[in-house]
Amino acid sequence: MEMIHLEAPGELTMSVGDAMFSQRAIRRFKRDQTISDAHIKIILDAASKAPNGGNMQPARYLVVRDRESIKTFGALYHEAWWAKRWDDYGWTSKEQIPSGSVYEMPAQLADEMCNAPLIILAFTIVQGGGMSVIPGLQNMMLAARSLGIGSVYTTLHAKVMDRVYGMFDVPADMEFHACVPLGYPRGNFGPTRRYPSAQTTYWDKWDNSPPWARE
Repeated sequence: MEMIHLEAPGELTMSVGDAMFSQRAIRRFKRDQTISDAHIKIILDAASKAPNGGNMQPARYLVVRDRESIKTFGALYHEAWWAKRWDDYGWTSKEQIPSGSVYEMPAQLADEMCNAPLIILAFTIVQGGGMSVIPGLQNMMLAARSLGIGSVYTTLHAKVMDRVYGMFDVPADMEFHACVPLGYPRGNFGPTRRYPSAQTTYWDKWDNSPPWARE
């Protein structure tokens, strides 16, 4: 394949600071608003510009827009999500999720995946290539945010992987890494609440606070 130079698209007018600090996981999408081919290209071009190991560019993306395919995949995602909860906690229904649990919103995504306007599945052509695809996914989601499109990073359970590969004719030697549904949000973007970096950062040695912790 021939490598080409890509110019920054004029549609990405939001500052990187605004995009990063207002980005949040969007798990509910408007069902009547599709994403244009032009915006999908911008999002994937942004992913291609991310750093990757040795500039080998092993990431490959499968874009799923067909409504029936998304409905079928949504059912597989729902099965996969609950398979993981069963593995970890023995849960089989929403009623078993404790009130206030971090899993309450992700459980909603399990129900909503079948309604996403667009799903992107991320693979690499090499095994163990995750560190070369994750930066691209963050670029992808930041570009989407700049375009007013919501997204969330999620994965799948081994229980459904053979069926996902078979459904989309994915070659067996492709390594799956992530699933990113995208769409215009039902709800709002940020701000989000996060731990302050003064509490999660150490300076020169472990347990030494950074200078701004004393400000």
